[in-house]
Amino acid sequence: MASAAPGRPDPDTLLRNLDAAGQPAARGRLRIYFGASAGVGKTYAMLEAARHRMEQGADVVAGVVETHGRKETMALLAGIPTLPQAEIRYRERALKEFDLDGALARRPALVLVDELAHSNVPGSRHDKRWQDVHELLAAGIDVWTTLNVQHLDSLNEAVGGITGVRIRETVPDAVFDDADEIILVDTSADELLRRLRQGKVYLPEQARHAASHFFRKGNLIALRELALRRTAEHVDDDVQAYRLDRSITDIWRTREAVLACVAADDAGHVVRNAHRLAQQLDCELHVVTVESLSVQPQPAARHDYLRRVLAHAESLGARTEVLGGTDLVEAVVRYARRHNITKVVLGRSAPGGLRRLRLSLSGLLSRLLAPGWIWHRHSFADLLAAACPEIDVIRIAAPPLPAQARVAAPPAGEREPRGASRLPAYLWALAYCGAAAALSSLAFPVLHQTNIVMLFLLAVIGVALRHGRGPAALASLVSVALFDFLFVQPLWSFAISDIQYALTFLVLLAAGLVVGQLTAGLRLQAETSVRREAEAHGLYEFARELSSALQPEQIVEATSSYVRAAFDTHCVLYVLDTTDHLRPAAPADVPTGLEPALAQWAYDHGQPAGAGTATLSTSAFYYLPLQASMRTRGVLAIACGGRPGLDDAESRRQMAAYGTLVAIALERLHYVEVAQHALLSVESEKLRNSLLAAVSHDLRTPLTSLVGTSQTLQRQHPELPQAVLEALHGLTVQARRMHAMVDNILDMARLQSGDAPLHREWQSIEELVGSALAYMRDALGQRRVIVGSLSDLPLVECDGVLIERVLCNLLENAIKYTPESSIIRIDTEIRGGQLATLVTDDGPGVPPDTAGRIFDKFARGERESSTPGVGLGLAVCQAIVRAHGGDIRLEAAPDGHGARFAFTLPLGTPPDIHPEPDVPCSTTDPTS
Repeated sequence: MASAAPGRPDPDTLLRNLDAAGQPAARGRLRIYFGASAGVGKTYAMLEAARHRMEQGADVVAGVVETHGRKETMALLAGIPTLPQAEIRYRERALKEFDLDGALARRPALVLVDELAHSNVPGSRHDKRWQDVHELLAAGIDVWTTLNVQHLDSLNEAVGGITGVRIRETVPDAVFDDADEIILVDTSADELLRRLRQGKVYLPEQARHAASHFFRKGNLIALRELALRRTAEHVDDDVQAYRLDRSITDIWRTREAVLACVAADDAGHVVRNAHRLAQQLDCELHVVTVESLSVQPQPAARHDYLRRVLAHAESLGARTEVLGGTDLVEAVVRYARRHNITKVVLGRSAPGGLRRLRLSLSGLLSRLLAPGWIWHRHSFADLLAAACPEIDVIRIAAPPLPAQARVAAPPAGEREPRGASRLPAYLWALAYCGAAAALSSLAFPVLHQTNIVMLFLLAVIGVALRHGRGPAALASLVSVALFDFLFVQPLWSFAISDIQYALTFLVLLAAGLVVGQLTAGLRLQAETSVRREAEAHGLYEFARELSSALQPEQIVEATSSYVRAAFDTHCVLYVLDTTDHLRPAAPADVPTGLEPALAQWAYDHGQPAGAGTATLSTSAFYYLPLQASMRTRGVLAIACGGRPGLDDAESRRQMAAYGTLVAIALERLHYVEVAQHALLSVESEKLRNSLLAAVSHDLRTPLTSLVGTSQTLQRQHPELPQAVLEALHGLTVQARRMHAMVDNILDMARLQSGDAPLHREWQSIEELVGSALAYMRDALGQRRVIVGSLSDLPLVECDGVLIERVLCNLLENAIKYTPESSIIRIDTEIRGGQLATLVTDDGPGVPPDTAGRIFDKFARGERESSTPGVGLGLAVCQAIVRAHGGDIRLEAAPDGHGARFAFTLPLGTPPDIHPEPDVPCSTTDPTS
């Protein structure tokens, strides 16, 4: 592929940008407040920025914020609307977690989710909080969160080695790298220790323990350095993305990067020196070699040696690439500008005696035919510095002889033989020349010598196309000799009668050599282009096949067929089962020699293992972890034992490309399955709500008529027998209970469908409690209700009718499970900016195995009991309270007996109530 002209945008980059611009920007933006440790002020900074965003009119909601009892943080949180947390039962305890469904239903513009690395309580939808954040982002909701450096997966072991404390809650680096914004919240170690002593980080007892363990000054300094470096890496990625987006080719020295160019016997020496330099500068290392399509092709042994050098560089953590092009300098400069390289390391091969002086004819011609050979008398380092003056060009010292290379150069015995392997090609060159001579003899003297020369040139071109440069050079020499011997006077002699023929011979020889070399170069370029096009086409076809796969079996079949076509070998795909354990996707087709333990190691460590790697290199299979954007999805095992050409760096990169496509396909299937389950749940819920609403609406009218008829009979016919009056009274009670049940069903259907808008007004909780007690007077019977002091409470903004329904349902629930002589208490209290209303009874309480699902629809305290009801009252209460931005939960009763239900409503700022002005009363004279 032709390279882009200097200053011209890369066409591939433009296509990527157009593709990104054409996609709808539906995904939310993620901002991470990043710090070295707890106490640096991440949550405080996040809340402060959220308040500024609210002042600008944004819809901001605090999903979960951990204040840790810090007064300053609690003061900032007080003015931000807070989502009620979900309650999950775990080991007979009620634990609170971030309510993901509530946040998705509320759909604010911005959600604050503290502590990204938090592990959710078992039973939650996701195991980790960062997975909750991922679902919020996918729904188009912006998220701000906090994270400490020790929770990054790649730095977890390093932090454990520094502090001696192993952190188990981690976040994948991909989540951090994909964040739209990273806000570093930084403070010095001395300032953080001062905060710790002042109790602004932990409570006093925890602070003393932390100061003697994790919060040592040396630990804090090291963690601060890690946080600064990791933030700098993210900023560098942003710089690279900006340069790519704006097609900036100039090198910006924002950070150091080292590029090692290898092409000679000292390639291993260059890589080791460049690696040491990169370690000293603590920067990224790149290693490249150039396959020039216009020079003499390298022998196979030399080619294999460079492949081993690149594989060794990859084991050192370097990024490797094989560049292609007709100009070595241009290829390296283009790579350096694209990756913002600041330093280029080159070798300096030492002379090695007469061996360095031996040049083949084709090699000399290749050098003469290289672009600009006349003025390229300077070294490669000089040309590179002139072409890209903004980079540093470093030439290292030549290795001592013999070179002590860690990656050894190919021994003499392994080098490309010059005789036997190429002998048939040279014999064919002689045959081509003989055929041209025979054809020319038949045409001579009909054809003049100038036309006969064309026949010999045609033979040279044919040899170059079929057999390469060396045979073409030999064909040029033999053609000149045959032309002189057979067609120049005196015939059958090499003597020259006319000196002008000497010039003809020189021109013929030069033309033959040049045409032969250029033709062979074009042949090599064509072969390389065809090979690369075949690889790209294979990847394209494989990606297209995977994009249409809807079942894991289709992925397995496509992977097996395309890997066999690309590498002429077979493979085995390991995928995760429902318990997150690796298993072969097609157990019936598992070949011998597979090592499941090695596949598990590659999956656990996220690194290739097996053949050609540093981990059990004698294995017959190469185990490649399938790493997708969110997690590793499986392992691809490719048979490599005894197959040449599968252990070089280029083949491994191609395998990695196939593995990436498989990982993306597996992850796509996973999320398709998740979406299908979610859609099925939503549709099932809609259908159930619709059926409930329809049935309830049809029952409401006859139940109302039934209640009215029974009450009319009791009032108008008191002379009826006592048994009949008692039956009418029972009929009235049961009809009212059924009417309340129908109302609950209707309310639940309306609330969940969004057809019940809230009519918020400033209400007195005292009046709402009084109305509920008046409505439930008959149902309470002989039960005693104790109401706490409610007169001094602030007003709450709510839908009075719905909150009265909540109180009625809670009272009805207490009535169902308590005897006639029991006591029911109604109390209120202020809890962190919310008004909590508590309804307590002295009944048997809620069984522990039922407490976790007590608010679910159709959940009852006792199954198959004589207690009336269908289990909708508490579910309706939860739906109403959450619609108001509050929460309802089951709490432990004060004396350990009975049940206590508490629901909270957010407190706002009620309007000022101005007293009415006094109006003077007019007096009337009684005598008038």
